[in-house]
Amino acid sequence: MKIFLSFLQSDKNYPIPAYSFWQHYIKNGIEEAGDQWVECPEADWAFGLVPKTKDDHIKWKKETWEKTIIWLKNNKVDLFLSYLYPQQIDFKAIKEIQKAGIPCVNFFCDHVRQFTKLPDEFKVFDLNWVPEFKALKLYKKVGVPYINLPMPVWVEPEERVYKEEKFKQITFIGSRDIQRLLLLEQLVKNDRDLPIALYGSGWIEKKDISTSQYTENYTFRKKIQFNLKFINDQGFKAFIRKLNNKTIIDEISSSLKLKIHNMPNFNEYNALTSESMVTLGINRYPSFRHPISQPDTYSRLRDIEAPMLGACYLTEWTEGIEELYDIENEIAVYKTAFDLSKQIKALLNDPERRKSLKIECQKKALNTHSIPDSLKKMRCSLGL
Repeated sequence: MKIFLSFLQSDKNYPIPAYSFWQHYIKNGIEEAGDQWVECPEADWAFGLVPKTKDDHIKWKKETWEKTIIWLKNNKVDLFLSYLYPQQIDFKAIKEIQKAGIPCVNFFCDHVRQFTKLPDEFKVFDLNWVPEFKALKLYKKVGVPYINLPMPVWVEPEERVYKEEKFKQITFIGSRDIQRLLLLEQLVKNDRDLPIALYGSGWIEKKDISTSQYTENYTFRKKIQFNLKFINDQGFKAFIRKLNNKTIIDEISSSLKLKIHNMPNFNEYNALTSESMVTLGINRYPSFRHPISQPDTYSRLRDIEAPMLGACYLTEWTEGIEELYDIENEIAVYKTAFDLSKQIKALLNDPERRKSLKIECQKKALNTHSIPDSLKKMRCSLGL
């Protein structure tokens, strides 16, 4: 099968959250499945997410989809597979692709964080690849076709083996946010001697990435428009909570600072994940839709990636996690900071269980949650 990809490809670095790894994962996964990926060489899909003026965005959208349609008319493909945000989607272009007999599938993994109702733009696709269990109700409510498949993750074949413990620590790798900070602060407050090691952006210092070259003046009118969009996307209660939100002290304590390390490179990332005594997942996230003390959760990319790399994985429980793994036999879970501390201590005192979790979790992720397996299920759903 020849698959056309629109998966945030770009050869440039933009001031937006990390995106380059997606094409690395999906391209290698497609090749491993025995399929072929193709792309429009002139399309810069990531630029569609960069903050810019309305006119510049319209220009990008028009030019990118025109190039894509022309490319597809001159090159035969069996499937259009994308990772597109609502603002990147051109309804008429997708319809034109479908009229040419090419099924269109869109992957999206931030429903829970961003939406309270399904964006109309997603309704145009023949199938929506939805990894978040909590997001399925958005599709069911409006009767839009979807398939619940894991996050598309691919790891090198040499990483798909059992690795002995090298790092005598509990490792967390992830960017700093207020919910992660509050959880970890509570954890070290309860027990300063826990061998926690933190890696990721923002823990050592907050970096302000300038986007001034892409943004327009933030006038009073635009402020009103932004607030109206916020209410539409997040709800009025979230807007009130945002207005009433008191300043939260987000300084890192001296105890937690002792646990922070420099950002790992690619090889270090893989080694830390697979060779630590315990690798930690945190599934809560910041949102004005929920009180700061009662955060919402959803299964994240690391719930697939860490197991594939062979981690002894301890992650935050969230609805649907039991659909991915056999709780306790393949992964360990926690719900609160107290529970997290309890689970960590139990794992540190049980080397045989840590080894068993590493083996069984990796086996499940590689055999059941791989991109080739997801593509097979997708083809079946589409009748391809």
